[in-house]
Amino acid sequence: MVARLVIAAPSSGAGKTTVATGLMAAFAGRGLAVSPHKVGPDYIDPGYHALATGRPGRNLDAYMCGTGLVAPLFAHGARGCDLAVVEGVMGLYDGAADQGELASTAQVSKLLKAPVVLVVDASSQSRSVAALVHGFASWDPEVRIGGVILNKVATDRHEHLLREALGESGVPVLGVLRRAPAVATPSRHLGLVPVAERQAAAVAAVAAQAEQVRAGCDLEALLALARSAPELHAEAWDPEVAGRLRAGGPGVPTLPRTPSGGTPIAPAERMPTPRVAVAGGAAFTFSYAEHTELLRAAGAEVVVFDPLRDEVLPEGTSGLVIGGGFPEVYGAELSANEPLRKAVAALAASGAPIAAECAGLLYLARSLDGKPMCGVLDADARMSSRLTLGYRDAVAVNDSVLAPAGARTRGHEFHRTVIEPGAGALPAWGLRQPERRVEGFVRGGVHASYVHTHWAGFPEAAARFVQRCAGGPVA
Repeated sequence: MVARLVIAAPSSGAGKTTVATGLMAAFAGRGLAVSPHKVGPDYIDPGYHALATGRPGRNLDAYMCGTGLVAPLFAHGARGCDLAVVEGVMGLYDGAADQGELASTAQVSKLLKAPVVLVVDASSQSRSVAALVHGFASWDPEVRIGGVILNKVATDRHEHLLREALGESGVPVLGVLRRAPAVATPSRHLGLVPVAERQAAAVAAVAAQAEQVRAGCDLEALLALARSAPELHAEAWDPEVAGRLRAGGPGVPTLPRTPSGGTPIAPAERMPTPRVAVAGGAAFTFSYAEHTELLRAAGAEVVVFDPLRDEVLPEGTSGLVIGGGFPEVYGAELSANEPLRKAVAALAASGAPIAAECAGLLYLARSLDGKPMCGVLDADARMSSRLTLGYRDAVAVNDSVLAPAGARTRGHEFHRTVIEPGAGALPAWGLRQPERRVEGFVRGGVHASYVHTHWAGFPEAAARFVQRCAGGPVA
């Protein structure tokens, strides 16, 4: 059994990331193997978690992956660890719009049978903190709030007033953190600045967060709370079992019909090992660890390259995955790397499979804010003042390297850019909310879309993509 804690808050901005990352680093500094997790579709916080623990940050998303996969994915990430720390999303009870508790931190805490530590921004309150904590602790009797950490406390006097107010609440104070600019992480239009863009500063910030937590929190009480979590009966998720991959391997059955409605892919008898290039570096930091694991389990060799620095694709590339990130921040540098842009265009022209999400979509466009991009898609993109944000139910409108027409999955959009469809491309997805519309591009071997998907909830995408890379048949 893995000891575990969920770090939640009444609302965004209370300091969850600071506290969660600080706790991860503080416990790791004591020699514990700490497994980091994040509720929801966030890509940036897990980067700081990985820095704090030395392990991949993993997301637990009940909307995109389904409630039944939350505990197995947790068990997969936490295998062999002494402690797991799960950072929540938004406010404790906030989840997918119009879906009740679905995808909320509260729901995930119940699925994991994990105690919750509530991080409260106490900067503008004293006695009222007791009413707030009481309300959150009593709202759902299945959610166990095991303690509170008071953040942004001004003075000793302020701390005394807060502790006195909470004295009769039944919820113990497990930490008090003062205002500390050194632990702050800079933000911009889509959240925190990723670790890859500020490596040295991020290391210093995580160290400061760990020191602040060590000084202000009762680590022994927090560890005892984590160890009080009951047994979690969940079989760890396995990327090979998830899609019944590795064609022709001993004991590997034929793929069952997928939950998302897609047609199963029959394993090939002998499939060569394709090389899949995955974009990385500072411009493309949005990726789930499970994607690479599923690609490898499907039989691919995965090679990471940096479009900001590498002028050629990895030798022998037979497929390309370009995830999300901040191409608008690095548009000039990406555009200046003309040799790589031409190499990507040539790969697309050859019919090789290319899967691109959000930033990857923009990189494949003809231009971004007037700067030349790869020109794979006859479309131009630009920054916008409008934020497009939210979960999406998606159905494949056309056959592609990721899905047959009619396959269903769930995803997430999060961007401040717009792109106009060009000629000769078919839409990738039909979306059902918040309004019905088609989105993305399918052209030859290219599947490009704003919609981020989590392949743990859609494993047939990885299997289909790798089989196409290997030149095998797909349904």
